[in-house]
Amino acid sequence: MSRIKLAQDLEFSRIVHGHWRLAEWKMSDQDLLALTEQAIELGVTTVDHADIYGDYRCEKLFGDVLNLKKGLRGQIEIVTKCGINLVSEKFPGRKLKHYDYGFDHIVSAVENSLLNLRTDYVDLLLLHRPAPFINPEIVAEAFSHLKKRGKVLHFGVSNFNPRQFEMLNSYTEDKLVTNQVEISPYCLEHFENGNIDYFLKEKVKPMAWSPLAGGMLMNPQEEKGRRVVQALSEVADSLNVSSIDKVIYSWLLKHPACILPIAGTRRIDRIKNAVDAEQTEMSLAQWYKIYTASTGRDVP
Repeated sequence: MSRIKLAQDLEFSRIVHGHWRLAEWKMSDQDLLALTEQAIELGVTTVDHADIYGDYRCEKLFGDVLNLKKGLRGQIEIVTKCGINLVSEKFPGRKLKHYDYGFDHIVSAVENSLLNLRTDYVDLLLLHRPAPFINPEIVAEAFSHLKKRGKVLHFGVSNFNPRQFEMLNSYTEDKLVTNQVEISPYCLEHFENGNIDYFLKEKVKPMAWSPLAGGMLMNPQEEKGRRVVQALSEVADSLNVSSIDKVIYSWLLKHPACILPIAGTRRIDRIKNAVDAEQTEMSLAQWYKIYTASTGRDVP
C-alpha cells in the first residue's frame, strides 16, 4: 500500500479505515484490535473518526482498543473532526442541532477526543462542515493554540467548497492539508463544483468519504445506480476483477488528484479489495465509461 504526503511531515496510507459506523459493528475490543492489526499489515495505517460518530461513542470504542496495546498508537495516524453539535442524550440541555466553531468549543472538543481516544495528540483535525456562522480568526486562534500545545499536528476541513476552503486557509498559520468530501462514481458533486480542479491547482490531496455511495452501488435501487453498476460490472469483467468494489476504488485511485478513499467497513476482505485496487490497471476509456454512466450522457 502506497503512502501519500499531505504535508512535509504528514503521510497517510492511500486507503483510510473509516470508523463512522464502528458502534454498529458490535465488535469486542479484542476483535477490533485484531481488525486494526490486520489493516496495518495491509498497509492501512490511517483511521478516520469524528467526535459525533456513533452518537459520540466511536472514539471511545477505538480508544479502548488502543489501550489494550500501548504500542499501537505509534503505528497509526488518527483523523478526527469537530464542529457539529447533535441533539443527544449525552447533552440533555441541547435542544437544536447546530454548528459551533468558537474557540472554547474547538478546544474542548479536541480535549474530549484525546480523552476518548486515549492519546496525547491527533495527527489531523478537520472542521466537519462549513457553517453559515463562522469567525475564521477565532478558528485560526484555536488551531494555533492546539498546535502549540502539541495536541493537534495538522488541520483541514470536510465538505467545504473551494471558496470556503480558500477563505479559511487565508487566516490559518499552517496551511490546511486536506478537504474530506464525498466522492464516488455515483456522487460527482466535486467534479462539478470546482473542487477537483481546486485540489489539483493547490496540490491538496482530498479524502473521499462514502466511496461506495453508502451501499447504493452494491445494491442499486434506482436508474442511475443501475447504470453505474452495469458499467462497473462491464469494466470488472474486462479487467478480470471479481468484485465491483475493487473497480470503484481503482476508479478513485486512478485520478491524478491523489484521492484517499475511506473504507468504512468491519470486513478485512473489503479492506483488502480496496488495497488491491491500487494494482488494478484501469484504462482512461474505462474510467470515462464509469463517469458517463453516472452522468447519464456522453461528455460534450
